[in-house]
Amino acid sequence: MYVVLIYDVEVDDNGAKASRNIFKICKKFLTHVQKSVFEGDLTPALLQQLKIEIGKHIRKDRDSVIIFKSREERWMQKEFWGKEDEKTSNFF
Repeated sequence: MYVVLIYDVEVDDNGAKASRNIFKICKKFLTHVQKSVFEGDLTPALLQQLKIEIGKHIRKDRDSVIIFKSREERWMQKEFWGKEDEKTSNFF
């Protein structure tokens, strides 16, 4: 399945560490698009593994992760407003 993941970590004393850890985990599974946005193809098993690993670092009372899922990338229409990042050009 094709996944777009967006996370938001509250900035406080422990937020920087949580944000770094979540970023590293997301990079293992997905392609970094911009700041806290990632995308890519994952099997259901890999998505579950990603969820478990992020769950160890996300603070459920302060931080959030949103995942948009689609069967395939071709079912998602992507539109850029402003500067288009070269990192995502291989997905078009």
